[in-house]
Amino acid sequence: MIYDGKAIKVKEIEGGIAQLNFDLEGESVNKFNRLTIEELGEAAGKLKDAKNIKGLVVTSSKDSFIVGADITEFTDLFAGPEEDLVANNLKANDVFNTIEDLPFPTVTAINGMALGGGFEMCLSTDYRVADNKAKVGLPEVKLGIFPGFGGTVRLSRLIGADYAIEWISGGSENRADKALNEGAVDSVVEADKLVEAAVAIINEANAGKLDYKARREEKQGKLKLNAMESMMVFETAKGFVAGKAGKNYPSPVESIKVMQKHAGLTRDKAIEVEAKGFAKMAKTNTAACLVGLFLNDQELKKKSKQWEKEANPVNLSAVLGAGIMGGGVAFQSALKGTPILMKDINQDGIDLGLSEAKKLLTKRIDKGKMKPDQMADVLNNITPTLNYGDFGNVDIVVEAVVENPKVKDAVLRETEDHIGENAILTSNTSTISIDTLAKNLKRPENFCGMHFFNPVHMMPLVEVIRGEKTSDRAVATTVAYAKAMGKTPIVVNNCPGFLVNRILFPYFGGFLHLIRDGADFQHVDKVMEKFGWPMGPAYLQDVVGMDTSKHAGDVMAEGFPDRMSHDSKTAIDVMFEKERLGQKSGKGFYQYELDKKGKQKKVVDEETYELLKPVVQQQNEFTDDEIIERMMVPLCLETVRCLEDGIVDTPTEADMGLVYGIGFPPFRGGALRYIDDLGVEEFVRIADKYADLGALYHPTDKLREMAKNGETFFG
Repeated sequence: MIYDGKAIKVKEIEGGIAQLNFDLEGESVNKFNRLTIEELGEAAGKLKDAKNIKGLVVTSSKDSFIVGADITEFTDLFAGPEEDLVANNLKANDVFNTIEDLPFPTVTAINGMALGGGFEMCLSTDYRVADNKAKVGLPEVKLGIFPGFGGTVRLSRLIGADYAIEWISGGSENRADKALNEGAVDSVVEADKLVEAAVAIINEANAGKLDYKARREEKQGKLKLNAMESMMVFETAKGFVAGKAGKNYPSPVESIKVMQKHAGLTRDKAIEVEAKGFAKMAKTNTAACLVGLFLNDQELKKKSKQWEKEANPVNLSAVLGAGIMGGGVAFQSALKGTPILMKDINQDGIDLGLSEAKKLLTKRIDKGKMKPDQMADVLNNITPTLNYGDFGNVDIVVEAVVENPKVKDAVLRETEDHIGENAILTSNTSTISIDTLAKNLKRPENFCGMHFFNPVHMMPLVEVIRGEKTSDRAVATTVAYAKAMGKTPIVVNNCPGFLVNRILFPYFGGFLHLIRDGADFQHVDKVMEKFGWPMGPAYLQDVVGMDTSKHAGDVMAEGFPDRMSHDSKTAIDVMFEKERLGQKSGKGFYQYELDKKGKQKKVVDEETYELLKPVVQQQNEFTDDEIIERMMVPLCLETVRCLEDGIVDTPTEADMGLVYGIGFPPFRGGALRYIDDLGVEEFVRIADKYADLGALYHPTDKLREMAKNGETFFG
């Protein structure tokens, strides 16, 4: 044994060839934490001094090679001074450089995923062999940073600036065949042939058939672009990527700037440029929020795993109502491998549900995400039916009929009579109380809410709503089923609107008050989109539908009359009365036309301003900051109330519900993180400016106490 550590072991395997194997003790995956980097440095030193070693094969004993850096170490690291970040990266790079400079040919055998620092490890060896199911990439921009272990330097010199810019600024995970075609790996083989293929490359290099030293010099040298070529490549890319990423996500463009700066430098100087650029990005609030979201997501996964331990197995599911929503649920379940019965009361509904599933599958084929023959497999997982014939065999049912308590009550009671005593019954309601729906059920302990967001295939969140009588087993099974469908479940307690809609409607309330006080809805939309929302509140109302908003708004007003009821007619009331329901009717705040691709696009409709005149009580000009404050304060305060009322257990779940459920700007981290970033004391001061607008803007006593004590939600 050449080296024996807790994360890395090195031994000689055959003919003077050494094998460096990653196998981090106590972990299901390999990742670059402090221990692993330290041991890699020690192992590299042993290899450098070893006698009679003719080559090195780098492998992994886990299902994936290395999934990246240990993000849990980022928060402490990023909180330190910028110069310490630079020094930390340069120290890590010394280890990677030692691997790259070993006095014999080196090959990485990539199994599964090699991402971030894991792929940078691969880049430090002379050659790379991947199994045919491997994925490689540098996804650091998704955390608000970019590669810091030499990735921008080595990849740009290995595959060229154009491809490197695409990989790094896009943060993509690339399949083995793409990596091979673009030069990032040298061979793709079956998983069981990896080591054999790597050894063969080393033997060819030692026999002089492959010039590994020339390959190494290419990676360590300057980028092969003249001044004009360099300017064309980088300047064009910066403009394109800036337009795509937006100003709120600076790291994709910064990664290109860094590659441009070090293009004319050799490896060691280029790595210094990368380290300084990395540290600059790591100190941004965007990076702090995106890393926070990643850690929050990991926390949600841990919670889900705990629930899954108590879950019943789900081998067959069912959905009631085969419309757009029901079809979406059926598609998602079938796509992820859980067979599902799709029931409706008439054939037209069945046809609509199947049509929705086929449409979504066709899109996947068109985008290259699925092969045509796989479409039939998914459709075969959906069994349409007009009766309850096979419902005795289902493990869980999702009711997705019209949002009407009487209809839902009748459907749920009827369904309960046709399913087994242990089957879980759920309702995809967005507003109706779970306790109300459970009143007439024989087994309320087997009933809970399972609220999907539209469109089902795109929105990651599922709210699992616990009623007063809901059992842990019902919650656990629903959580497990949501996970099996590829969704992120958050368990919430029952209240009007549950978590997401309860928080969303105060935001809409802020919007309606702005319209009442004379704000231009288009200006409000532009300001909030600039703030980071995927669409402004007027546009969002059009997408949701005025009928849906009015119904949900009435439920919220009944549940929270002090802050969610309105003293006079609102803009939503006007739109609803005029049957301007939004996109579904072709007109709402905006008018909708089909573009060349057949997609709806919004255009300005001057008639809207005439229609709104009766509800405009004042004429005011609002600054952008005033609009942001009047929109965000109600949303943030309601998030605080949900936490204080125990609707969710933790700030993590509250913030992730908003990011995953309604597109809260990820680079801002969530409503409670946003309060923390402003400072709780400052947020309370801003809210108090608008105290005369009513209870929507009144901080809770506990929040005032937090402000007084200098406390935060996330520490």
